[in-house]
Amino acid sequence: MTTTAPHPRPKDLRDFYEDPSVPVASGAPRSLRQARMLATALGPATTTPLTVLDIGCGDGTAAATAAPLLRGHRVVGVDWSQDALSRARTHLSSTVRGELGGGGLPFRTAAADAVLFSEVIEHLVDPDAALEEIRRVLRPGGHLMLSTPNLAAWYNRVLLAAGVQPVFSEVSLRGIHGRPGTEVVGHLRLYTARALREFVAASGFEVVRLEGAPFHGVPRPLRPLDRLACSRPSLASILLLHARKT
Repeated sequence: MTTTAPHPRPKDLRDFYEDPSVPVASGAPRSLRQARMLATALGPATTTPLTVLDIGCGDGTAAATAAPLLRGHRVVGVDWSQDALSRARTHLSSTVRGELGGGGLPFRTAAADAVLFSEVIEHLVDPDAALEEIRRVLRPGGHLMLSTPNLAAWYNRVLLAAGVQPVFSEVSLRGIHGRPGTEVVGHLRLYTARALREFVAASGFEVVRLEGAPFHGVPRPLRPLDRLACSRPSLASILLLHARKT
């Protein structure tokens, strides 16, 4: 197994995520599937638009993918990376700097009708506190649309059986060691479908639906198999979870 060239040494985790070379965009197929789930949950826009917070919006491409399906609703991009927000403003009319830790998000309690939480939870030191804060800003019955890589994806089961580090998992912020891939993205936690369901339910949410989505980084010859695996979320590359605040 080859090792990539070392990534410039970050001062800390914040410094790592402020690095513009760190990928912040999600794959379009995942974003589109998640947007469809959210549009179905929200229904058509009425005279009063619903507020959707895209927490950890990155460069805003996921929100841009979702926008045609969420017409009439208000989407607010939230991120603590100034670099990401500057790029997100090309896609979003409303952006706010905020974070889930520290003093919490700059929104009042029950201010949001829905939260998009795309490819964020795997980067967090304290996901419990993050879901508590998301639950605070959601109105009763509000929707959480969460996506995250699947530790038990079909190819990870094969790789682990062969003694290879699973895709999506990382042992260093400076380079790739022992697994396929070339990008260091700072994953700290990974979930199986069962673990994600249990964790979200224990955080005060009712799990409504769990779906699978493909991963844009799968080699092209394997992509048909990756799409087929989406029919069984426990084997899919990406987990898409819809939950409601109880």
